[in-house]
Amino acid sequence: MLLSKAWASFEADKRIEGFSPQTLRAYLLQSSLLIDYFKDVEMELLDTNQLKEYLAISGKHLKPASLAHRIRFKKSFFRWSHEEG
Repeated sequence: MLLSKAWASFEADKRIEGFSPQTLRAYLLQSSLLIDYFKDVEMELLDTNQLKEYLAISGKHLKPASLAHRIRFKKSFFRWSHEEG
């Protein structure tokens, strides 16, 4: 599944779960940054090392709290993706 399609499904699922609009906007930003970095690739083509590299590169200019938010989003997004199959 393409990152953009996975994001749309993830957002819909989280909206149904009652996530706040503010959280969804923050997640939208994080998903946009992820798609900008990797382009709209198939999720199956991404591996853990690529994601770690992305976090290491993007984390150079982030405060620890911002990097932690980015990591939480990635964990949530990819865990959801794995559980959804």
